[in-house]
Amino acid sequence: MKIIMLGAPGAGKGTQAIKIAEKYDIPHISTGDIFRYNIKNNTELGKEAKKYMDAGKLVPDELTCDLLLDRVKKDDCKNGYILDGYPRTIPQAEVLDEALAKNGEKIDHAINVNVPDENIVERMSGRRTCTDCGETYHIKYNAPSREGICDRCGAKLIQRDDDKPETVQKRLTVYHDQTEPLIDYYKNKGIYKEVDGTKSMDIVFDDICNILG
Repeated sequence: MKIIMLGAPGAGKGTQAIKIAEKYDIPHISTGDIFRYNIKNNTELGKEAKKYMDAGKLVPDELTCDLLLDRVKKDDCKNGYILDGYPRTIPQAEVLDEALAKNGEKIDHAINVNVPDENIVERMSGRRTCTDCGETYHIKYNAPSREGICDRCGAKLIQRDDDKPETVQKRLTVYHDQTEPLIDYYKNKGIYKEVDGTKSMDIVFDDICNILG
C-alpha cells in the first residue's frame, strides 16, 4: 500500500502519517529525512543535493525524485510506504508516477487532511519545537509537562521562524498556489480521499483508517 499525505502546512498530516506507518507497519518517508540521511552519510545523491542547499537553492525535482526512489527501493518498503511532504507540485507528482510506472507500481491512496487557513494559523503559531531532538508541541493542544522544556530529551523549546503568523500566511499562499492543485491531479486518477482535519487527532486517524481499510 503506497500512500501520499496531502494537506496545508500545519494540517497535521505528518502526525497522522507517523500513526498510519505504525498501524500498517510501513515506513513513514519525508523528504527532509531523506535529505538529512543522504547528506549525513555523504552519498553521491546527498553530495549533489547539498550543493543546491548550500547555495540556498531548491533541490531540483528530478534529484529529489531520485533520492525518493532510492529510498523506496529499500527492503522496509516492500509492503508499501507513506510519503509526507512529497510531491509538492504537479511536475513532482508526474515524475514520481512515471518512475513508479516503470517498475509496474503506482500510488494507491492520496489522502488530504483538510483544515481551513484560520485554524492553521492558530495551530502553527502555538507550535514549539525542541532544539535538540525535533519533537513538536503546542501551547494549547499538546503542551509539554514543563513550559519551554522538551518532555523527551529535556532540551529547550523554541518557536521556529516559519511558525510565526506572518510566515505561516506566506507558506499558505505558496501551498494554495503550488501544492493544492495536486487535489485535482489525484481526483482525476481516482485515488483522492479527504478527511476533516479540524476534528480531534484520534477521530482524524480513525477516518483515515476507514479509508485505508
